[in-house]
Amino acid sequence: MNASMTSGSAPTLEMVAARAGVSRATVSRVVNGSPKVSPDVASAVHEAIAALNYVPNRAARSLASRRTHAIALVVPESTARVFNDPFFATLVQGVGLALADTEYTLSMLLESEAHIDKTRRYLLGGNVDGTLVVSHHTGDHSYANLSRSLPVVFGGRPLDSTERVNHTVDVDNTRGATQAAEHLVERGRRRIATIAGPLDMPPGVDRLRGFADALERAGLSPAGVEHGDFSPASGAVAMRRLLERDPAIDAVFAANDQMAIGAYSAIADAGRSVPHDIAVVGFDDDRYAATAMPPLTTVHQPSVEMGAEMARTLVRLIEGEEVPEVTLLPTSLVVREST
Repeated sequence: MNASMTSGSAPTLEMVAARAGVSRATVSRVVNGSPKVSPDVASAVHEAIAALNYVPNRAARSLASRRTHAIALVVPESTARVFNDPFFATLVQGVGLALADTEYTLSMLLESEAHIDKTRRYLLGGNVDGTLVVSHHTGDHSYANLSRSLPVVFGGRPLDSTERVNHTVDVDNTRGATQAAEHLVERGRRRIATIAGPLDMPPGVDRLRGFADALERAGLSPAGVEHGDFSPASGAVAMRRLLERDPAIDAVFAANDQMAIGAYSAIADAGRSVPHDIAVVGFDDDRYAATAMPPLTTVHQPSVEMGAEMARTLVRLIEGEEVPEVTLLPTSLVVREST
């Protein structure tokens, strides 16, 4: 029977020290990962910790280090949007993978712009060591300005922030949209429209810019531009409007896969087919793209790696390391039957 069971209470730092034959301070150094302990002594302490089932007191360690070892992931979106869009699932997966071998735990905060003050109070109340922010909209200045008081890493650059945000992890949205448009031109399509994302979000702006620039270099003008909110329903509505204005459209680039899937339904309702009448390209390469009918040509963005890189960057910031102000991840075109 071990000491924790005979004592009737949880094992303490002093009990670990007594079993290992070292001082309380030495045990504390081992628990906190100090390099100033010989391997033999550290091994003895770890054996005592295992034998006693000792769990370090996180609250006490936090008081000593002024660290909570907690990180918040802030998503200024509705719960319905977050849990219906595969992008968020893969990004959170990446964050979790990067934090798995660290002492940091993750909290996820879903907030609308109407409740920014509540979120801000929580973040600045000593509850977390740093914050990740994704899906940032124009007007979310409270999140941008957090970087004055707390380590913050943004997934995607904020738009119109009131002061500079120093640390951003993003994908090359402009280049990805350019790849999509160039692919449609190479396929011989000439009346190419786009279903763009919201213009209060960086991906909406950057993907529209990359698309338009590629068409201009090819000597073409967009056959139509409609905006959606990255949901399938908005993609269907936008596609219907495009076809009402120009039934001769022969290709469309949607700024994400969810809107591209919505466009499929509107194209079918109009008695047209993909890709024979209208070629379709999306953006994300989410889990639905390969199983769509027909499988969707899309721009792959490394969203798992994006989440992981955001988490790694934030941990390095919290621990006082130098990190790049901007990390830009590449995209690649995945060609399937929709083109």
